[in-house]
Amino acid sequence: MKNLALSIVALSLAFLCNAQSISLEPFASGLSSPVDIKNAGDDRLFVVEKTGQIVILDTDGNETSTFLNITSLISGTSEQGLLGLAFHPEYSSNGYFFVNYTDINGDTQVSRFTVSSNPDIADASSELKILDFTQPYSNHNGGSLEFGPDGFLYIGTGDGGNSGDPNNYAQNKLSPLGKMLRIDIDNTSGGNNYSIPANNPYLGDSTGLDEIWAIGLRNPWKYDFDPESNDLWIADVGQNAVEEINRVDYTVADLNYGWRCYEASSTYETSGCPAIDTFTFPVFEYPQTGSACSITGGKVYRGNTYPDAQGYYFYADLCDTRIGAVSPTNQNVAFGNFSGNTWTTFGRDVEGEIYIGNFNGTISKITDIVIPLSIDSFTANGFTLFPNPATDQLTINSTTQLVTNVAIYNVKGSLALKIKNTNTLIQNINTSELKSGFYIIKITTEEGKVYSEKLVIK
Repeated sequence: MKNLALSIVALSLAFLCNAQSISLEPFASGLSSPVDIKNAGDDRLFVVEKTGQIVILDTDGNETSTFLNITSLISGTSEQGLLGLAFHPEYSSNGYFFVNYTDINGDTQVSRFTVSSNPDIADASSELKILDFTQPYSNHNGGSLEFGPDGFLYIGTGDGGNSGDPNNYAQNKLSPLGKMLRIDIDNTSGGNNYSIPANNPYLGDSTGLDEIWAIGLRNPWKYDFDPESNDLWIADVGQNAVEEINRVDYTVADLNYGWRCYEASSTYETSGCPAIDTFTFPVFEYPQTGSACSITGGKVYRGNTYPDAQGYYFYADLCDTRIGAVSPTNQNVAFGNFSGNTWTTFGRDVEGEIYIGNFNGTISKITDIVIPLSIDSFTANGFTLFPNPATDQLTINSTTQLVTNVAIYNVKGSLALKIKNTNTLIQNINTSELKSGFYIIKITTEEGKVYSEKLVIK
């Protein structure tokens, strides 16, 4: 009987080690082609509808008001429309927010609006045009807007459209297309309603536009600054073979993400291209096999509900319904396919929890996140955990690294036990108060490194 019980424990441990899952909790429906989801530092979610409106959802997913309606200003065919939203870092005091849309001529317009005296209604007459540029085709408009940790506005632009970037805009430093632009919207200069940050790489350089921060993007849909590490994650749509995710230190300027010389890490059109060591290649890519066609990024999880998802960047695909995540160590986690959806955007609420929207007009909250753990996460780094399964006592033994903190979570991500400031090589833990079941134990070393292991309490 005892051997049977131990066999069940071993089987369950194996399942836990390999399992990865999420659930999608219905949150809102009946929206019109949502393409962006943002919060303004409070409990509301602002949903950007491609058709030209921004609507507000309350914490129950109910639509409470239309925040902004600029349908008369936009063109809406193909990949055009109202595409992006960013709230000023000081929105609570100045009421400024920024939108990215294609105007009635199909060209890109980035504008600032101001909230009215009613916090749920914007002043539609307050538009201040910030930046505009011509779009040669109707597709690949980018459209995302994000404020970086430096307080500057980052504007992701597509290569202008058509197949294969026929005019090579993405590598042309005198074109705003296929770039990451960065501007200072709190100051003005040169007759513009913005100024150029002093460390933009081409400021005062006739070989490139002052606004450029990075080049070589095809159609960045979407990008995100990790609220904790400040890393910049960019999901860039591929041509016809590969989808890619880039992750970089946001302080590094003048990066070249490769397009059209490379599609992700694969050669595309390298004639006239610089040396390969000048490019920044993705940390993760996947082929356009099956029905995969267009990556949708993506938010880094920084909520409190699922500790083991901390630092994971979630992404999806418009066509094949996949949802996945890239770990803090750039490893992919595939959560599987969720049929019937065309994923277009992610959002993060004020608590750091993540939402996903599809083109059909529904938004779901990502819940029940279970992340697989590496089998050798402890042993490969000089740690042992015994006994496991445990009953009333557990010992962590380290051969080289001092353990400073220990935390034990149940499989739902709830904290069950925490010990702080241990600073020892051997740590004895009383587990008598833990209920029988499966747990995840996390230790933090004096160097700030975190290691995880599976734990069973009998």
